[in-house]
Formats: sequence, structure tokens, C-alpha cells
Amino acid sequence: MIAWTGRKTVEGVAYAADVLFLGYLAFKELFSPARRGRHEALRTIARQVLFTGVDALPVVGALALMLGLIVIIQAGLALPQVGAGELLAHIVVVALVRELGPLLTAFIVVWRSGTAMCTELGNMRVGQEIDGLEAMGISVVRFLVMPRMVGAIVAIICLTVYFDLVAVVGGFLVAKVKLTVPFAVYLAGIEDALSIADVVITIVKSALFGLTIAVICCHHGLAVAGSTTEVPQQNSRAMLNTVAACLVLDIIVSVSFYA
Repeated sequence: MIAWTGRKTVEGVAYAADVLFLGYLAFKELFSPARRGRHEALRTIARQVLFTGVDALPVVGALALMLGLIVIIQAGLALPQVGAGELLAHIVVVALVRELGPLLTAFIVVWRSGTAMCTELGNMRVGQEIDGLEAMGISVVRFLVMPRMVGAIVAIICLTVYFDLVAVVGGFLVAKVKLTVPFAVYLAGIEDALSIADVVITIVKSALFGLTIAVICCHHGLAVAGSTTEVPQQNSRAMLNTVAACLVLDIIVSVSFYA
């Protein structure tokens, strides 16, 4: 048992070090002076933003509307029974804007775009395309990892803001059939409950989640050794590790700023 625990600990530390080092290299390439292939990197970033952000708008919007409807109806009906109806806006801000918005948006991106990143790079490794890039002296981090990282960060920040708007405003408009709270009063409560710090922390969470998703999924995609059977295996590991990392980051940020 002790040997197994020690071995898993060493493997976990080594894995975290590899992922952090890949993220460091990607950031180093992002802020390095422009070299050849700058336009190709920008095109890759634009494609990543389009796929991760724009194409996911219907899914994110539908989930945000349903979740906002559930939270607002449950809180709006339960709080007046205990004489706390004025806390509806505070509950919505805490539940949707601070926590569920960035976290559920990250999960959608993981299951939709993270799998695509890992599979794409894994298939490139199997097809020896990555070996060809390295043989030509082309930086794999600069042309494959860094654009996906930037695109994922930009897309998930925009998706989180979109999620929060749809959940908070759209959810209330749909729930209005069951509630007696005027829309103007509800918006005034949201304005009082929502602070600049909440918005900043939500954006910080989203950026960290986007960075985590891109780096971990790219790491697992590049870790494919050469067999096609390894692609789904690495994909599964990437999903589990990314979700776990996002949850840990969410706890750390929330405790650091709100505890």
C-alpha cells in the first residue's frame, strides 16, 4: 500500500510538471517576437474561437436558460416562504454568476472542444504529421498548442459572459409566469448584488479554465505514441484530468476571494 501510494504520488507530480511545462512553453511562444508563420497561427486561433465559442452558442444558451429557470423558480418560490424574498438576486448571483456559469461552461468546452483537440493531435501523432513538423524545424508548441490555448481562453470567457446573461435575464423572463417579482425590481436587485469583483473573478476563473482545458488536452494528444488505440485512451484520461483540475481551480479561486 505504501509503495502504491508513493508510486502514484510520483506519477502525479511528474504529470503535473509535464503539463505545467507545456503551458509555460505555450505562454513563452505567445509573448515571443513574431517569426515565420504568424498568419497561420492567427488563422488557427480564429478557427479555434469559431469552433469552441461561436459553434457552441446554441448548446450553452439552452443549458443556461434551463438552469437559470430552475434556480430562479426554486429560489423565487422558496425564499418568500421564510421571509427572505429580497435575497433572490443574491442567490442568483452566487449560484449562477460566481459558480455555475464559469464551471458548467468549462464542462461544455471540455466535452465538446477538449475532446476534439486531443483527438486531432493524437491522430496527427499517429499519422506522423507532428514528426514531420519537428523534422522541418517547426515548433509544435507554437503552431499547435499555443493557438489552441489562446482560442480556448478567448472563447470560454465570451461563453461564460453569454451563459450568465442568458441564465440571469432569460431565466427570469421565462420564470416570470410563476413569480410575482417585477422585472425592474429583479434587475435592481441583481445590480445591487453583483459587484465588479464578481465579474473580474468570473473572468479570471474562465481564463484559468480555458488555459487548463487547452494545455491538458493538448498534452494528452501529443502523448499518443503511435497506435490508433491510444487516441481514445488518452482522450478519456484528458477528460477526467481536465474536469478534476477545473474543480480544484474553482475551489482554490472561490476560497481565496470569498472565504
